[in-house]
Amino acid sequence: MFDELEKILGFSFKNKDLLKTAFIHRSYLNEHSEENLPHNERLEFLGDSVLGFIVSEHLYLKYPNHPEGDLTNFRSSLVNARTLAEISQKLSLGKFLLLSKGEEATGGRERQYILANTFESLLGAIYLDSGVKNAHQLISQHLLPELDQIISKKLYKDFKSGFQELAQEKRNITPTYRVLNEEGPDHNRTFTVGVFLNEEKIAQGSGKSKQLAEQVAASEAIAKLEEIR
Repeated sequence: MFDELEKILGFSFKNKDLLKTAFIHRSYLNEHSEENLPHNERLEFLGDSVLGFIVSEHLYLKYPNHPEGDLTNFRSSLVNARTLAEISQKLSLGKFLLLSKGEEATGGRERQYILANTFESLLGAIYLDSGVKNAHQLISQHLLPELDQIISKKLYKDFKSGFQELAQEKRNITPTYRVLNEEGPDHNRTFTVGVFLNEEKIAQGSGKSKQLAEQVAASEAIAKLEEIR
């Protein structure tokens, strides 16, 4: 099953169980008590740290004249659920997920937070199996190229402030944000936040923190209000 994925990635795993574990969603184990491998949340936890380190090192070396605040904004704009899910879709990671029938029926293979978490768990598995070199290769090939667009289009800016100004200009309303959903273990939760003008939900976004999810939601909301200018 995973031979195809290894071809997509461009390298083979020494420990095939690690690769399989990266794609075992918690829900799958509820229906498959015979499975002797764990779900992927521990690998996701590790992969999140590996991702943060590699991206931080890249930013530190590539942008020597930018202060810490800029580097933090660059990283937050790159390492979010939306971007990671998009990369997962390009790599067809959803195709290899092991899900429960219920999760499958409700579109789990296309769900943003599941795809983002799967990218991180795969990264954790790669790191354990073959070290930082292949993990760096995956990130450099598929994620870091997104930086050019983020910086050129100033996508790292404070979208909440930008949307508040736009909403007050167009509707004379101050936006509010509400947490719509929380997923994952306490050490690695994914938040989905909606941004509202009065009771009208304009957009929503997901992230590893409420603040990041709010920024993603605000970014989407700006695009929607800009369309009707």
